[in-house]
Amino acid sequence: MTIRSTLTIGAFAVVMAVGPVLAAQAKPLMIIGNDEKYLWNDDGKPVFFPPGKDTFAVVDLSDPANPKIDSVIPLPNSIAGPPTNLAVHPSGKFALLADSIDVVNDNGTLKLVPDNKIFVIDLTVDPPRLLDTIAGGKQPSGLDINAKGDLALVANRADKSVSVLAIKGTDVKLVDSISFPDSVAHVQFTPDGKRALAVRNLAHQISILDVVDGKVTYSKIDLPTGLMPYNVVVTPDSKLALTADQGSLASDGSVDDVTVIDLEAQPPRVVDRIAIGDFPEGLAISPKGDIAVATVIRGSTAAKNAFFYEKNGTIQVLKIDGKKVTKLKELEVGGVPEAIGFSPDGGYLYVGNFNDSDFSIFKVTGSDVVDTGKRLKMPGHPASARIGQSK
Repeated sequence: MTIRSTLTIGAFAVVMAVGPVLAAQAKPLMIIGNDEKYLWNDDGKPVFFPPGKDTFAVVDLSDPANPKIDSVIPLPNSIAGPPTNLAVHPSGKFALLADSIDVVNDNGTLKLVPDNKIFVIDLTVDPPRLLDTIAGGKQPSGLDINAKGDLALVANRADKSVSVLAIKGTDVKLVDSISFPDSVAHVQFTPDGKRALAVRNLAHQISILDVVDGKVTYSKIDLPTGLMPYNVVVTPDSKLALTADQGSLASDGSVDDVTVIDLEAQPPRVVDRIAIGDFPEGLAISPKGDIAVATVIRGSTAAKNAFFYEKNGTIQVLKIDGKKVTKLKELEVGGVPEAIGFSPDGGYLYVGNFNDSDFSIFKVTGSDVVDTGKRLKMPGHPASARIGQSK
C-alpha cells in the first residue's frame, strides 16, 4: 500500500506464545508483518492508530494445507509496502524486516513520518528475538536477500536510494547506497544473483542493477512499465520478470496491468502488458515457474458509496509459458489482499487479507489454483509476508 510505528526494544520481553516451538530440523515457514496502525473508514479515508501494537509472526508450513502459527512477537512494521518489506535468509537462521513509516502524535493529531529501521530477527529460537537494528535510508520498503545469502538490498522510498547490506553469518552491515533521481519502492535479485531489479514507482520504470563479486552498480538500463509499478518478481530461471503496475496512488475503478520483461534479451526489454484489474499490489511466481499470481485491491479501500467499491479483492492467476504470459482465472479473496506467497513446493498459495485479518489458502495443481475454503486467522492485519525455510 502506498502509504509504518516505533516500539521500544524492551517490548520484546512481551511475547505471545502460540502453538508448538520451532523445531531443530529444517521446515518451511512463512514470516508475516501485521500492521495495527492503519485502516480505512467508510469514506475511504485512512484512520491512524497509536503505535505499539504491530507484530511479527512465524507460521509453520510443514503441513501446507493446514498452516499453523508458531510465534508472534511485538515488532513495528507497516502497510506502507509493497508487501515485500521482509525476507528469510537462505540459511533459515534469521530474517530481515524494514519499518517504513511511523505514526507520531503532532499536537494531538496522529500523522505518518518516514522511519529508517531494518530489523535482524533470529529465527533459530522460539519465540524469535531481535538480533540487531540497522539504520538504513529513509522509508525503507521492499527488500530482498540474494540466493547466496551474502547480500541484501533495501529500497528507500523517501531517500530515493537502494541500501546495500553485506551479510556474514548473522552479521548484517550497511556497506553502500545507490542513488536514483526518484522514489524506489522495491528491489529484487534475480535467482542467478547476477542482477537486481529496482522498482521506480513514480518514474514508471524498472532499473537494472548489476551484481558482480559483491558489488552492486546501477547499469543505467531503465525499462518502461505500466503506470506506478510497485512490485516485481522474477522466474526461477532468471529469464523473465513481472511487475505489478498500480496505475495511480489508490484504487480508482480503472483497469491496471502487469508488465512482462524479457531479461534474457540483449538488452532486456518489455515484451507485453496484461490488464488484470484495479490496483494490483502483491505478486508471486510459483517455485515451478509456470504460474504467477497477483493480488488486486479492486476498490476494497474505497469509500463505500464509490461506484467501484467492493468489499473483497481478487487474485489474478497468470500462466507462464516461456516468454508468453496469459490470464487463466480470477478468484475472489478477502478485503485489501496484499501479502502473497507459494509454499516451497509450489503446491499451495497463501493470500493475506488485510481487512479480514487472515490468509486465504489455495491448492495449486499444475496451473490450476483452487480455493480450499480454509482461512488462517491472524492476530492482526497482515501487511506483508515472505516464505522460506528454517534450519
